[in-house]
Amino acid sequence: MDAMTPAVLVLAGPVGRGEVAGLCEDVRGLVGPERVVVCDVGALGPAGLGAVELLARLQLAARRAGGRVRLRDPDPGLRALLDLVGLAFEVEGEPEQREPALDVEEAVEPGDPAL
Repeated sequence: MDAMTPAVLVLAGPVGRGEVAGLCEDVRGLVGPERVVVCDVGALGPAGLGAVELLARLQLAARRAGGRVRLRDPDPGLRALLDLVGLAFEVEGEPEQREPALDVEEAVEPGDPAL
C-alpha cells in the first residue's frame, strides 16, 4: 500500500458493544496521509441501530484524528437507515458531495428567470 492509498478496515458483523472501543482505536491508528479510512461494511450484517451507532462512533474517532470514514459496499438498508438518522457518509465509487459529478452540465433555457 502506498502513502496515498487509504487504509481499509473490514467490519464483519455483528459487532458487539465490547468491540466498539477497540475498533475506534483501530480507526484512529489508521488515519494516514490520505486522511481517509475505508470501512468495508459488506459483511457487517443486517442494518440496525447497532450498525448505525458503530459507524457514528467510527466517524467521530476518525474526525478527532483529523480524518474521515468512507464506506465500501454498504447494504441499501444500511444506507437508508443512515439517511433516516441524518448521518452522511461518503461511499466509495460515488462522487464526493463537494465535487460535481463528471459530465454533468446545467442547461439554461431562454426566458428562465435568474436565481
